[in-house]
Amino acid sequence: MEITADMVKELRERTGIGMMECKRSLEEAGGDQEKAIEILRKKGHARAQDKAGRATGEGRIGSYIHTNGKIGVLVEVNCETDFVAKNAEFQDLVKNIAMHIAAAQPKYIAPADIPAEVLEKEREITREQFKESKKPAEIIEKIVDGKMNKFYEEVCLLEQPYIRDDKVKIKDLLAQFIAKFKENTKVSRFTRYQIAK
Repeated sequence: MEITADMVKELRERTGIGMMECKRSLEEAGGDQEKAIEILRKKGHARAQDKAGRATGEGRIGSYIHTNGKIGVLVEVNCETDFVAKNAEFQDLVKNIAMHIAAAQPKYIAPADIPAEVLEKEREITREQFKESKKPAEIIEKIVDGKMNKFYEEVCLLEQPYIRDDKVKIKDLLAQFIAKFKENTKVSRFTRYQIAK
């Protein structure tokens, strides 16, 4: 299938990734936009992991106050250079992450940040739910692992589906940004405030 300039342009607008990389992924996907996005995400995520060890001494603190004035968020997102930190797209990323935190209410950044006792308690609750099911122990453990992945999506920012596009997780959003700007970018911390009812 011939890959047209319009197809490449559409993919670039959807992903923010360079033209040549968009063209290559479209060729690999046989012109299928969704498959091409998946290919780019896999490549972008791999590239993001390559950059994960690099120091992030710059960045921005973003904020979001919900229109009712009862929910507020502060988030620190770091990158490698002041050049990227001052970029409008980076600042939009920070603002969008703050808005996501306000809506999705994560408690932790990543699964590694969850205290061991919280994880064990969650595993124990799930095991108890299947105690009477007469399923073999190894099957119950697989069910528990699946439920834990769902738990991570509920409580960990990076594992949550992005509120503006639930096909993309926050970690994928960061990976796309890293692929585009060639800099390690990470969420370092956040605080969410809500007036108690």
